[in-house]
Amino acid sequence: MNPSPTCADTPHPSNLNNQPDHLQQSAVPLLLHPSYARSKSLLFDELRHFRICLKWCALDHSSCLGKFISYSTFIFFAIILPILSSLSVKLPPSAALRDPISFNTLVQLPESGLALIAFFTLSRFFSTYGLRQLLFLDGLQDDSLFVRRGYSRELDKAFRYLACILLPSFFVELAHKIIFFSTVEITLPYISLGVPLNSVMFLLVLASWVYRTGVFLLVCVLFRLTCELQILRFEGLHKLFEGCESDAGAIFKEHFRIKKQLSGTSHRYRFFIIACSVTITITQLGALLLVLAFKSEKNFFNSGDIVICSVVQLSGFFLCLLGAARITHRAQGIVSIATRWHMMVTSASSRSEQGKCLVRETDDSIQTDDADPPDIFITQDASSFQTRQAFIAYLQHNHGGITLFGFALDRGLLHTLFAFEFSLVLWILSKVVVLS
Repeated sequence: MNPSPTCADTPHPSNLNNQPDHLQQSAVPLLLHPSYARSKSLLFDELRHFRICLKWCALDHSSCLGKFISYSTFIFFAIILPILSSLSVKLPPSAALRDPISFNTLVQLPESGLALIAFFTLSRFFSTYGLRQLLFLDGLQDDSLFVRRGYSRELDKAFRYLACILLPSFFVELAHKIIFFSTVEITLPYISLGVPLNSVMFLLVLASWVYRTGVFLLVCVLFRLTCELQILRFEGLHKLFEGCESDAGAIFKEHFRIKKQLSGTSHRYRFFIIACSVTITITQLGALLLVLAFKSEKNFFNSGDIVICSVVQLSGFFLCLLGAARITHRAQGIVSIATRWHMMVTSASSRSEQGKCLVRETDDSIQTDDADPPDIFITQDASSFQTRQAFIAYLQHNHGGITLFGFALDRGLLHTLFAFEFSLVLWILSKVVVLS
């Protein structure tokens, strides 16, 4: 859908030629500037926050050196360091808790597993699509000014989602690690006792948690941002149904473009959503079974990690599910809007034909000639009606949003997943009661 240019949207070429170079560049919409490469960070690039975040997280795959640093950082923080910290932590004999149930070792596997899924998802995205194509920024020139401005706001809002989940969890994790490493002992072979191992391991473990959590939440935010763009485009599509002068062909082309992008988004993220769903389900149910099966004391010292891990996992996963459910709900609701528009246009056309018949009868009673009236209006109305009817039939069979191997990720599927998870929880509770 190409919006008609206006004086406020498109400057006159003669005015641009008389302006300096920096003013000419500022007159072009920033999201449409051709000099924005997909892996470079410029001062006025809307994606500069994402690019800076990727570089600080060692996820910049724009060069061979960047890929090497990215893979090396991931192996160290997500694999080597969790194994090393789990093997080196020992409880001193003078500790008040003699035999604590520590989930610090158990949570390493799901945290590293989710980071592994998210890391290879990002690696595949950047090597295949690039950041601009991944967020569908290359197609914004075909959208209206309303969609472009809304998407600029959503880009800024995306980091608020990331900060609202990461920052509170970080402070809780910081408090837990301070208590934890002030109680336990760190023993490493071939390391002298003069080295402050507890302080060094505390900083490394905290950095590992930030890295793994940030990589997982970053993919969730990217998926949510992609869904928000499609929601904006559906809102722009709704505006096309306003009035009786809307063209069914133009609406069909816009809907087909949105549907194609939704299909591409579903194919890109379906492995991430399914893999995260399985990992989080196994983690939560396994932790619930262990907590209820053992009778030892549970406190913030020995169970804080599992609480923080659960909050981060569920927050990121619900961010994806709610975004997918919203866009699927908008996609399914387009059928009712199009049907109402079809009814309004048909009713207006019927009233117009009745008025023409009354005027034609009056003219026949006044005039003496018996010339037949032209049938061109009836032919055009019948063709327009058939076009709208075919468009409604198309929407009824193509109203899916985000899908997972053909299953629409809508509210009905969320209710089914909730019922399945709740059944597993009840089954675990029944087993715990029987064992106790």
